[in-house]
Amino acid sequence: MNQILTITFRLTVSCLLAALVMGSAFIITNKAKKHNEHVREQKVVYSLLGYSDQNPAPESVHLHEVYRYVVAEAGQQFIGYLVPAPHDAAAPFTFVALDLDGKMAFQNPVNAAEEKIREAEDRKLAILEAIGPGKEITFAEQTIVVTDNGQRIAYLLGGKFPGFKTFIAVMMALDPKYTLLGFEVLEHEEDPGLGAEIEQDYFKNQFKDKPFEVLKGLDVVKAPLPAEYQKALEGDLDEAEIAKLMEKYRGNDIYALTGATISSKFVTDGLKGIAKKYAYRLGALDSVLKEQQIAVSF
Repeated sequence: MNQILTITFRLTVSCLLAALVMGSAFIITNKAKKHNEHVREQKVVYSLLGYSDQNPAPESVHLHEVYRYVVAEAGQQFIGYLVPAPHDAAAPFTFVALDLDGKMAFQNPVNAAEEKIREAEDRKLAILEAIGPGKEITFAEQTIVVTDNGQRIAYLLGGKFPGFKTFIAVMMALDPKYTLLGFEVLEHEEDPGLGAEIEQDYFKNQFKDKPFEVLKGLDVVKAPLPAEYQKALEGDLDEAEIAKLMEKYRGNDIYALTGATISSKFVTDGLKGIAKKYAYRLGALDSVLKEQQIAVSF
């Protein structure tokens, strides 16, 4: 009997130790994974703004993160935005809720450290504490307003949309007039040599500097990519010639990838959908911020 108890005890201890080791390994690797994802995202963010290790962003450039939520209360729905307040404000963040007509519903100061806001669960708890009981919130998206010396210079948007196989995840940059500055593909499972060409410069750069009016109606054409345009898209010409050709084709639709018209169409529709929704939502938010004289850092 004593021998059975000893074996049981040893097995229990072994299992507990194994669980501890596995749990610790998961925490460490998960933190490393999150860190690597953050570093990669930061590189993409700055590259879309035209900055790099060789050309770093000046200290006057700041990234202001805005978090959008769906708020539910007693059968009603609101769209809520967690926005950063100016440095001299009483609370570092404000939660602004709009009704479905884009009108002000309520606002609450959110007293939480910036490090807490970066963590999804901590951010959710801080918002719920600020807005009071009886409300439920569901995270929708995170966007970034970029300023230089206090003036807006760009908006950075992440998004996912259907691809030929699964979803395509992107990050895109718009200027203050919603002209598309560029985008990067973060994730996809399109076919190698076909849909996977959405990562190539000769495809991505077709979208570069498309004005919002062009972007809203952008479509895909199943025609050969002109040789001169492809050279400009790939940067194989001098800067003056590239600028001239990019201007020539700026109002054109997107030339489909050979053998991957569907992937080309999904990317085109996905990007213009993200841009159009963001322009509408930011317009509604800016209007409320102005009307209610709510100070924000951007």
